[in-house]
Amino acid sequence: MATAQFLALSSSSSASAAARPRARRAASSRVCAAGSALASGEPARRLAAEFDPAIPLASAVTPPSGWYTDPEFLRLELDRVFLRGWQAVGHIGQVKNPNDFFTGSLGNVQFVICRDANGKLQAFHNVCRHHASLLACGSGQKTCFQCPYHGWTYGLDGTLLKATRISGIKNFNKNDFGLLPIKVATWGPFVLARFDDSSQDTVDDVVGGDEWLGSASDLLSRSGIDTSLPHICRREYIIECNWKVFCDNYLDGGYHVPYAHGALASGLQLQSYETLTYERVSVQRCESALAEQEDIDRLGTKATYAFVYPNFMINRYGPWMDTNLAVPLDATRCKVVFDYFLDESLLDDQDFIDRSLKDSEQVQIEDIALCEGVQRGLESPAYGVGRYAPSVEMAMHHFHCLLHANLSG
Repeated sequence: MATAQFLALSSSSSASAAARPRARRAASSRVCAAGSALASGEPARRLAAEFDPAIPLASAVTPPSGWYTDPEFLRLELDRVFLRGWQAVGHIGQVKNPNDFFTGSLGNVQFVICRDANGKLQAFHNVCRHHASLLACGSGQKTCFQCPYHGWTYGLDGTLLKATRISGIKNFNKNDFGLLPIKVATWGPFVLARFDDSSQDTVDDVVGGDEWLGSASDLLSRSGIDTSLPHICRREYIIECNWKVFCDNYLDGGYHVPYAHGALASGLQLQSYETLTYERVSVQRCESALAEQEDIDRLGTKATYAFVYPNFMINRYGPWMDTNLAVPLDATRCKVVFDYFLDESLLDDQDFIDRSLKDSEQVQIEDIALCEGVQRGLESPAYGVGRYAPSVEMAMHHFHCLLHANLSG
């Protein structure tokens, strides 16, 4: 990055160098504190307490419908679930080269992930320190972030490089007005962010599998979660349902597959379905039916579906890996981002790629119809709580217990 082209900013502040880091940390703390204050409603906490994780699965009832419809409950989730701990936000192909960047949001947090000119992975709140304009949008390559509002310019390391038309300003030090950092790291092919910790002490920008995945880390590492798989495409869906409805659908142990996904069901041996639960991860596995050669090529001999709490799903089958990220938009809408990765040996087989993506698209269309129907039912006065099918819905119950633990803590 050529920083010499930018006007140097003179410091007119009498604050000491030792005081400047405290100013940045204080600002970052205010971000978290504001989220906490917003989500401190007592009704939402009472709603969380209506689910009892101590009741055995065979006797348990599901969370009440308010978990899926109440806007204040979502604010509690954003504070207690999404803005604490590592969250999956993208894949390394999006920031493969210096100057690559992509943006995203989670609740009221706007963020940008980038790789600076030296190849270091960086993440910041995507907010200009002047008058709060968003700095960047979408994805691509930039040598700097220039605010579209008043032209304040930042390096990809977060440093304020240029503040326009500030002659006469007093008590201003550019080192106090860099972008607020977000902790960022990778695991395998995935980019992770941590919004409750702005320290930059992750070694080599890699998070330990045990820290993110617990004791499931080794299993997933052996299940073909491969950084070398090229990214094929991304598809995004806006679904008229609470984000947990989509997750519940994923976690029902294949319960809905024979009723909703006829084509998919014909390629799987559903009687072989098994579910494993770990600290923050559940894994569902199923053998393929191997009815036709094209199914063998597409599905392989066994499919593995891993759910990483709270909202990230990794699916590995045959030569394919795809991921699903369920991002809440409001209490009754979510965005689900699908990323597809494929074994390099099949990159030239466009017919196979098109056929596989068409099959996947059909499953998504069927799931969207299911999820939106469930959301309408949850909003009906006829529904309060439901029951679990103990032989198949273990992962769903596990998910709800993890949510309860976070929301009650």
